[in-house]
Amino acid sequence: MARSSVERILKPRSVAVFGASEDRGKFGGRILHYLMKHGFQGQIVPINPNRATVNGITAYPEIGAVKEPVDVAILAVPQDRIVAALDGCAAAGVGGVIIITTGFAEADEEGARIQDEIVALARRSGMRLVGPNCMGLINPHHNLALSSSLVLEVPELHRGSIGFISQSGALMVAAYNRAHDAGVGFSTCVSLGNQADLEICDFFDYLIGDPATQVICMYIEGLKDAQRFRHLAQQAAKAGKPVLVVKTGRTEAGVKAARSHTASLAGAYSAFEAVCRESGIITLDDPDGMLLLADMLVRYGPPKGDGIGVFSPSGGGAGIGVDRIAESGLRLAELRPETKERLRGLLLPPQADNPIDLGGRLGPDVAGSSDEIIEVFAGDPDVSASLIMLTTTPRYEAAATEIARGFMAAGKPFVLAVMPGSAADGVRQALREISCPFVERVDDAIRMLKGYMSLLERHVASTAPQRPAGLPSSPQVLSGPLLEHEVKALLQAYGVPVAQEAFSPNPDEAVSAAERIGYPVVMKVVAEGLVHKSDIGGVRLNITSADAVRAAWDEIKKAVAEHAPESQFKGCLVAEMVNWRDELIIGIKRDEQFGPMVLVGFGGVTVELDPDTVLAPAPVDARRAEEMLRRLRRFPLLDGYRGRPRADLAAIADAVARVSWLAHDHAERLVELDINPLVIRASDGKPVAVDARATVEA
Repeated sequence: MARSSVERILKPRSVAVFGASEDRGKFGGRILHYLMKHGFQGQIVPINPNRATVNGITAYPEIGAVKEPVDVAILAVPQDRIVAALDGCAAAGVGGVIIITTGFAEADEEGARIQDEIVALARRSGMRLVGPNCMGLINPHHNLALSSSLVLEVPELHRGSIGFISQSGALMVAAYNRAHDAGVGFSTCVSLGNQADLEICDFFDYLIGDPATQVICMYIEGLKDAQRFRHLAQQAAKAGKPVLVVKTGRTEAGVKAARSHTASLAGAYSAFEAVCRESGIITLDDPDGMLLLADMLVRYGPPKGDGIGVFSPSGGGAGIGVDRIAESGLRLAELRPETKERLRGLLLPPQADNPIDLGGRLGPDVAGSSDEIIEVFAGDPDVSASLIMLTTTPRYEAAATEIARGFMAAGKPFVLAVMPGSAADGVRQALREISCPFVERVDDAIRMLKGYMSLLERHVASTAPQRPAGLPSSPQVLSGPLLEHEVKALLQAYGVPVAQEAFSPNPDEAVSAAERIGYPVVMKVVAEGLVHKSDIGGVRLNITSADAVRAAWDEIKKAVAEHAPESQFKGCLVAEMVNWRDELIIGIKRDEQFGPMVLVGFGGVTVELDPDTVLAPAPVDARRAEEMLRRLRRFPLLDGYRGRPRADLAAIADAVARVSWLAHDHAERLVELDINPLVIRASDGKPVAVDARATVEA
């Protein structure tokens, strides 16, 4: 029912305004004013018990006095009158209610209780709610402005193809205002507030099927249904609709410190970002940049290549642009020889390349003097998008307009940064008049280009990952806590390579194990609750004799006694000494919203000091696992960097995939698991798990 409910709310035939008045200083007065100002064509129903008419429109003392059921009512009444108002709406058959009023679950326990009461009331009647604690919605294609925000004091609502869903009302209207000033148009803007009833996914679902929407933008604080969100993201990708998201909670400040490396590296936002990447969603950190990038996607569609051209009237502007492109990990386009040859007929030799410094043109700076330069430069096949650094220049407004028109005519994506302050106010107005988008800061331009080019990396899998051969057909029931050798037995059952080792509860058995394995060996403490064994002296390396085994046993037991009760000490693991060259980490963590996640990266004791990891929803197949490996900053170390032997990427990817299926199979009980390190043998480049731990739900 949600989809039909959303459409009725976004495209109503009738709207009731509670508290409607002619006083624009009041919420109801402004809402009514904006409905009329922007030409809503449906029936407007003012609710005011003290007036027969409001602004010349027949008013009603209560919603029950209206003859026909109303599609949408908007309420900005005091909290103590909300329940009665909603009760009247339900009895009158109102389809949906937008609640501007605040002071509900976001405020205190009493507010939460009232919010629960109004949701229960609405569900009994079939009426839907938007809010409370929201700023309403805007649908330019329907001439609908259902909000009290002063940002609607504009001559008209720009129609466009961007759908914008926001949990924050103030942020929605602020971003709408900035976008409106930049000439960006919307299909729909909706503020959800507390999401007490209708929530993000309801509107997300609607926008995927909305013909007026080409790009979907969202500001998210929290998800009510993470799995539905993930499913809808995949549906949006199939529909060819880019999805852009800004989400709060990106830092670890609000995330509890966790027991394992994986938990600290795969916090809530990391999991959200990983799901977005797998589902084709672009994540950004700024709402303005998100909407400008959405406008770029509406105008030009997805990128066709990754080469970026830099163009400026100034050598300094061009130089800064090139530096920022390189520092951001973007690629500067390489012009073809024939392009450079043509440019040499128009520019001085040093400027006849990427970047273009327009100050180096051979001819005089007259009207049209930049046209051919732009045509040749932007026409190069490797220039997929351009960064224009617009400094001051002679004939400023005319020259800026020519540059903008030239790049618009080229038909390729570009981002234009207006660098001066008030000296460029005339230029800004000239750009608006020709509908040329621009940004005020180079940071915004780079943010847009990075987001735009990141679409090239978004490949949503069309098929489900295949289960590797040889996995257990019926996974064992886990009960914790698990000791290290028990975790490794679980890994071995899933086909993950593990170092040869044996658990020994006493020194004699440790000696026997060492002689079976062959010297030299490693000895490690086995004790409940100990995480960083080497930090407390619980590990001994390169043990070469029976006497050394017994001595190591005593040293380890003594060291552990200083940090843990004797009852926690269970014995020692005796393991082969692996000659290795690289340390990796494979981890799994059960995210509260998205379920099991798998992590891979460079490991060892410095994993949290210098994280180089990639996260993905589990399970993954070996192909996807290898893609994860290739995204690591230090991946070249595994791939033959400067003559180093190559690691066996297929074997590492297979291990990652198998661990991810272990996470999938034990999602109900397995909270987290680390293999750290998973070492790469020096002899053959294959992976071997030499340390592992896990947390199982009690």
